[in-house]
Amino acid sequence: MSDPVRLAKRVAALVPCSRSEAERYIQDGWVTVDGRVVDRPQHPVTTESIVLHPDAQLKAVEPATMLLHKPEGLDAFATAEATALLDAATHWPDDASGVRLLDRHFHHLTPLAPLEPDASGLIVLTQDGRVRRRLTEDLDGIEQEFLVEVRGDPGPYGLARLNRGLSYRGRALPPCKVSWQNEVRLRFAIKGVVPGQLREMCAQVGLDVVAIRRLRIGRIGLAKMPVGLWRYLPATERF
Repeated sequence: MSDPVRLAKRVAALVPCSRSEAERYIQDGWVTVDGRVVDRPQHPVTTESIVLHPDAQLKAVEPATMLLHKPEGLDAFATAEATALLDAATHWPDDASGVRLLDRHFHHLTPLAPLEPDASGLIVLTQDGRVRRRLTEDLDGIEQEFLVEVRGDPGPYGLARLNRGLSYRGRALPPCKVSWQNEVRLRFAIKGVVPGQLREMCAQVGLDVVAIRRLRIGRIGLAKMPVGLWRYLPATERF
């Protein structure tokens, strides 16, 4: 049996190309070893079957942004619990983004647009500085949509007060759009919301919150993605 060599050296001889170009092909996920994508140039190989994808290109790989359907009870912003949910096994099979799954996508992810631990729904995790700035500096101006399950009686003017006329933490809240989806669920379309605000708004009109689910941030929604799964946000989609 031949001595192991670095995968980059074998790819450079196979293509042929320079060693640095071989490393880029490997890091960008274009190389398989016995049918499995390996993105570490230093990976040792001997007699394995090494294949460079026929569509392989030497171009910069965009930083990844992932959309996760967060389950209830997950504190996505205080710990690494959210990133622990992101792997190949939890990738939504109906992801239509066309982004190739790479190991590098699961490192240095920042969760954005806070959502309280007891709520479920859309969470954004990104490596992209542009997305990070958009969902920090501009978040208050982006409409978010929530489905809130409640119990109790809001009274004859409760819905009107939710839409206009409440305060939170000593400040008057701007108007928002609240409507009944059914007898126990309210739909909120609201800007500048912070964790705890929806529960307090409901409490002020005599409603107890049973569950909260975030459906949308700006133009980006959950669609039919199940709880606990994630998909990529392609570069063509904007919040």
